[in-house]
Amino acid sequence: MPDSFELAAGNAILGIDTLWGGDVLCASGTGRFIADSWFSDVPLPESYTHPLAARVRASGGVSAKLLDRQAIQEYLAAIEILPSIRRLAAEAEAIGGARGAYLSGLALCFEVMWDLAMELLDLGVPVPYERCVVGSTGRIPEPSDPAEKRARVAELLARVGFPSRNTEELLAAVDGWRRALMVPMAAVKMLGSMAISYFDALSARHVVPHLPPELHSVPRANIEFLPIRDAWFSGSMNYLGRSRRADGSPDYEATYEINASLAISVPEFLQLVSHEVVPGHVTTFAYLQNLYWRGEVGFEASVLTMNTRAAALFEGIANNAILMAHGVTEVADLADQDEQIGVLLALLQDDAKNQASYLTWGEGMPQPEVARVLRDQFLVSPERADKLSGAWGRHPLLGRMYLPAYRAGTLKVADLRRRYSSAEFLPVLYGCAGLVDLTTIDSVLESRRG
Repeated sequence: MPDSFELAAGNAILGIDTLWGGDVLCASGTGRFIADSWFSDVPLPESYTHPLAARVRASGGVSAKLLDRQAIQEYLAAIEILPSIRRLAAEAEAIGGARGAYLSGLALCFEVMWDLAMELLDLGVPVPYERCVVGSTGRIPEPSDPAEKRARVAELLARVGFPSRNTEELLAAVDGWRRALMVPMAAVKMLGSMAISYFDALSARHVVPHLPPELHSVPRANIEFLPIRDAWFSGSMNYLGRSRRADGSPDYEATYEINASLAISVPEFLQLVSHEVVPGHVTTFAYLQNLYWRGEVGFEASVLTMNTRAAALFEGIANNAILMAHGVTEVADLADQDEQIGVLLALLQDDAKNQASYLTWGEGMPQPEVARVLRDQFLVSPERADKLSGAWGRHPLLGRMYLPAYRAGTLKVADLRRRYSSAEFLPVLYGCAGLVDLTTIDSVLESRRG
């Protein structure tokens, strides 16, 4: 690693990632965990390359059902993860300004993830739920309120031929609407290509003109859809970014693994494409890679992370992406009623993610009861209710830090889009004023306006 900052950042991020069983070089979301990308061409740090790191990754790290304690203990003795996090925090303070504030938030989140790992290893005290949520979102935990979106979904469903009078009938109406518009998984690649082209064209009209000219030619959606079976997630966007063209510039490539057993309607699928691809996650990562390649942002923009305030902002971008593509600020502004239903159901699912976290870790509610609440109040499918209350909600890290991030990010980006013009907001959102997160974006926007 060329300098002390990159050394500290690389060892901190990939050390925590390895400790939790992640592999940033894995092409599949089944192997990635905290570190989402490594497209800097900087050599991988010792926290990744050490022979013990591969053993820890293979074991699943601290979240594995059967801990390989010997491998983890030997790895912790060989790699200075916590000192690297503290060095990152010190570098952040020395850098100062908006970038320093971003890096300080990153270090804070890694400290929480470290303490959660120590809790699982019985080497530390239990981490308070509030500290986890404040770490990843900057906000204290709070429950979701689905009432307004539920009422709007019921109203729209009635308009398109699926009326209801109570919760049971509303669930049947949602299920009936979804079946009538179901995506056939055998055609998901073809539909994905069509949807990507559609949203890329919309983004060219409503997003790109507000960005610096240098970003206009960056590919926003160089992605391949890959159906996979029996995944514990609905889908995984894997931004690779390591392919290079003849002139050495990035190829901005990514894949999207979609759960082949996922029951999803065409309108929900359209929202998914805008979220995961364009102008959502793939576009966000491609712009940051271009900014890094041109030297406009620092090393931290090349190794993006989950369970952090930056990730919360990225989820906010993705959940607002369909509105950004259409050039509107409210779901009601979308012309198609089925599209409105699809977006509202997706937003209810992210409200359900927050609620699963809050009920599980804040209230101590048993998993079957959480699943019932998510199904009845947030209108998620039985499959989603089970996953969010179980594999996701009860995960010691994702359940406490990541699930609340979706709703927090969505609310923040929606609020800022109402308060700032696209010309003011979009360049900052996509990193053109430096990498920002859920808590630092306000000050950057205010300083540029002032």
